[in-house]
Amino acid sequence: MKPSLLALSLAAALAATAARAADTPLAAAAAPADSGIGNDQPATKNLSTIDVSAKLDQARNALSPDTGSSQYVIDQKAIAQLPLGAATPVNQVVLQAPGVVQDSYGGLHVRGDHANLQYRINGVIVPESISGFGQTLDARTIKSVKLLDGALPAQYGLRTAAVVDITTKSGHDLGNGGSVGITSGSFGTLNPNASIWGSSDRWSWFLTGNYLESDVGIENPTASRKPIHDHTDQAKGFGDLSYLINNETRLSFMFGVANNRFQVPNNPGQTPQFGYLGQTDFDSTLLNEQQHETTRFGVLSLQGKLGSTDYQVSLGQRYTEVAFNPDQVGDLMFNGIAAKVGRSNRASTLQVDFATPLGNSNTLRYGIYGSFEQAASGNNAWVFPADANGGQASTTPINIIDNNRLIAKTWSGYIQDEWSIGQNWTVNYGLRGDKYTLAGRIESQLSPRLGVVWQATDSTTVHAGYSRYFTPPATEMITTSNIAKFDGTTNAVSNPGNATPLAERADYFDAGVSQNIGSALTLGLDTYYRKVQRLQDEGQFGAALVYSTFNYDLGHIGGAEFTANYNQGPLSAYFNLAYSRAMGKRVITSQYNFGVDELAYIADNYIHLDHDQTYTSSGGISYALDDSTRVGADYLFGSGLRRNGAVPNGDHVPAYFQLNLSVSHDFAFDHFGKLHTQLAVINALDRTYELRDGTGVGVGAPQFGPRRGLYLSLQKDF
Repeated sequence: MKPSLLALSLAAALAATAARAADTPLAAAAAPADSGIGNDQPATKNLSTIDVSAKLDQARNALSPDTGSSQYVIDQKAIAQLPLGAATPVNQVVLQAPGVVQDSYGGLHVRGDHANLQYRINGVIVPESISGFGQTLDARTIKSVKLLDGALPAQYGLRTAAVVDITTKSGHDLGNGGSVGITSGSFGTLNPNASIWGSSDRWSWFLTGNYLESDVGIENPTASRKPIHDHTDQAKGFGDLSYLINNETRLSFMFGVANNRFQVPNNPGQTPQFGYLGQTDFDSTLLNEQQHETTRFGVLSLQGKLGSTDYQVSLGQRYTEVAFNPDQVGDLMFNGIAAKVGRSNRASTLQVDFATPLGNSNTLRYGIYGSFEQAASGNNAWVFPADANGGQASTTPINIIDNNRLIAKTWSGYIQDEWSIGQNWTVNYGLRGDKYTLAGRIESQLSPRLGVVWQATDSTTVHAGYSRYFTPPATEMITTSNIAKFDGTTNAVSNPGNATPLAERADYFDAGVSQNIGSALTLGLDTYYRKVQRLQDEGQFGAALVYSTFNYDLGHIGGAEFTANYNQGPLSAYFNLAYSRAMGKRVITSQYNFGVDELAYIADNYIHLDHDQTYTSSGGISYALDDSTRVGADYLFGSGLRRNGAVPNGDHVPAYFQLNLSVSHDFAFDHFGKLHTQLAVINALDRTYELRDGTGVGVGAPQFGPRRGLYLSLQKDF
């Protein structure tokens, strides 16, 4: 039975269960001390829905261990203290964690990986969307976000660069109410938002939505203050509904939608390389490329207890689609191809997690995960005929249609034991199995995991771990183009190679120490090393702003991270510094995306991965002047992503530093109540810096960081 059909069956069964349980009181049997009188009856203690919900939240969190891995937590208070507060995009929130590198199109790299992030919301895996630059989630939904990386326990697999584990806000916690607000400012930015939350007896809900328009949707390809042709309109929504069947059982439905449209910014002064029907000149500022991204997901979860075993069963589906529309004449003249590119992916998922205590010192965790994906890629291309040397043979274009479909299936299972040895040692050991099927090809692996935590003193914690990883290629980013169709055209390739990417296999080692100094200051140091076979990477090959996956035969990645966090009284501050080195050798799949010289050099030499950044740092400070007023600042620093030098990726763009400032104040009005205001200055020094210069393996175009912008947020809770 397919997961999508199974979801319908389970939904009907759960609805019937909920109906039968509707009259069950929310009460827990409290076992009193035996009085010795034979007719004693057990007393009943009524629990509020808030207490029941909190108990279930704790049980759900206990399903997901982190022993041996590295973790960094950002809660809603920390998000509110960022310059843009809750209006901060989720990727910018995650950038505040150590070892996270920013890239163009909102991309993130953690510890030398390209993407490969796993997003979990309330313990449930949400399959990633097609690579692009739209943000599906909204920071206003977040109660806390935890970044887990390093040697992860057996429960975590498939996407292993890091786990972005999000806990959403809850109507039971917040009470009945809502919020409306708006952020507005530079570059035509307008971002209204509204949320509503609450609870009624067994039910609770949290719903939020926002709309964004701006004249800077994608990074500017030039250093100018205002990009040309870069407007964006984005609409997003999220909801979480839950129903308490009884004291130990909860049914939840979580959903999200995003509909984002982008103009692709233009780079003036470009020279056409091809003629079109006798036309030889085209002003590159007049190009009209557009991209549309759509994402929808929904997850139905049943959480409860069977005897002493906690469980959560989740059925979900995610649909994502990207459509790129070229400027037909302009793209033909500049690139020799104008392709209307479409990609879509529908993933139906089943996730089951259990946690069973074994005595006082052990907790056994086990579960399964399944995914059924249907992916489609379309390429409606106009190209010019070419001669034997690849030169343009005619100025009259021809049309080539190349559409493909893929079906991928993933099944995973894990078992692990968390063993507390005395008061100072905790060991988590386990085994994970993954099986991935794509177009009849099956890849699989058994992966052992081991993590150890030693509480050396009351203030010193040491952790270490080893994980064997298996990472299938992201199905939504695989294209199986019929390359032969483009022979004899201006889109012909000289290196067909192996079209379908392979699963990555890696050995990951991680060790670190955390030191509390008093009650306010925490210091951390973490080191890691990853030895990789069939290393996966991604690149933007073509005009469409989506990525495609390829493999290096070998890779090795290592680094270190230092963190400091201070929180006492009105002052809070954090500082992160990371070092990384990520190398790959010999391209073994999707060689058609590369030049002959590139392939020849990489075949015999290790090169830096294009997203490798040697030094990365982030930090911030926030100070409360009084109960109503707070000032703050944060920064991002990077030594620069890679660009071509004497060899592929042999150099890096210049280092950058971005400083952001903010001040917030809560105004109190007699008849209106409290109004929260926040003023932010992004890139306060207006330092012009380049994220990409358009060169490097898989780099499509130059992109610059944001210029100085002033933004005002108003937010009213009710």
